[in-house]
Amino acid sequence: MRRVSSAIHTCSYFMCFVGMLFAIPLMLLTVADVLGRAFLDKPIPGSFELSEYMLSVLILFGAAYTQQVKGHVGVTYLTSKLSPRGQAMCSLITTGASLFIVSILVWQGYVDAVQERAVSDQLRIPQWPFKMLVAIGGGLLWLELALDFVESAREALGKGK
Repeated sequence: MRRVSSAIHTCSYFMCFVGMLFAIPLMLLTVADVLGRAFLDKPIPGSFELSEYMLSVLILFGAAYTQQVKGHVGVTYLTSKLSPRGQAMCSLITTGASLFIVSILVWQGYVDAVQERAVSDQLRIPQWPFKMLVAIGGGLLWLELALDFVESAREALGKGK
């Protein structure tokens, strides 16, 4: 189990790193577009489309790593007052619900990507690879959630880590 967990964590980290590589070009493109609009009255053609695509990579490839480091928003006001076992039970329920929702996201992301034939309006970039990112990023998020589910189940059953 430890090897599988390590492989999933490494993959999440790598995908997040790939997503972060899109942050700098996204920022540079946005700054150049704003400056072009403001001073030259000439925006960069296709900058909006490119920004959308780069942002999708950045977000979808970072979601699993964010789950790995417990960086998603959580409300602990009530659960912090519970026993460790009660907290594990709450985590088990919410993680199970998250697994269900992300399963649907992965499934529909894949179906939508496979059926997609459209291209972007201005630059004529195919949209299916970016829709497939929903399935890929969601699949990795699902694996991270599955690891958390197993950990919560162990804690809820009193087996510890």
